[in-house]
Amino acid sequence: MPTPEKVNRIKDLKEKLEKCSIAVATNYTGLPGDVMTELRQRMRTAGIEFVVVKNTLINLAAEEAQRPQVKDIVQGPTAIVFGYNEPVEVAKTLSDYIRTTRSTLAIRGAVMGAGPAMPPEQVAQLASLPPKPQLVANLLGQLQAPIQRLLGILNAPLGNLDALLQARIRQLELTQPSG
Repeated sequence: MPTPEKVNRIKDLKEKLEKCSIAVATNYTGLPGDVMTELRQRMRTAGIEFVVVKNTLINLAAEEAQRPQVKDIVQGPTAIVFGYNEPVEVAKTLSDYIRTTRSTLAIRGAVMGAGPAMPPEQVAQLASLPPKPQLVANLLGQLQAPIQRLLGILNAPLGNLDALLQARIRQLELTQPSG
């Protein structure tokens, strides 16, 4: 029978899995304690939780949270990064930390919501995406371009008619005697 501490820990992990927009599994072996502290502080300032977990506890929490795909990314010594904001920002923050500090921290995979487990390569692709506001602006630009072209095509005959009438007015003004 599990101890009350373990039951509470499973409940806490279950809540984190249910609330998070992305959960990224990492291998933290080889990281000194001071580096782990700095990593946690950096993640916390970005609104991200970095939690070292026992595999059996996270697997039980994943079952209770109805996210069995989490088991696919948990092997060996594991720390889970729980992100509650945009998944792209979470992946980018973690990848940037690893790149800038040349950390031995390794991403094993991720789970977004109830979706399938993502391998490390897909997490890297996610981190390389532009931020959501930029993606929305790009999409709106793509949607607006055909409408602007159609508007230009529809306005062209009116513009041509106007130019023709203006030319005829000038022609009539030049041919009429003054005075």
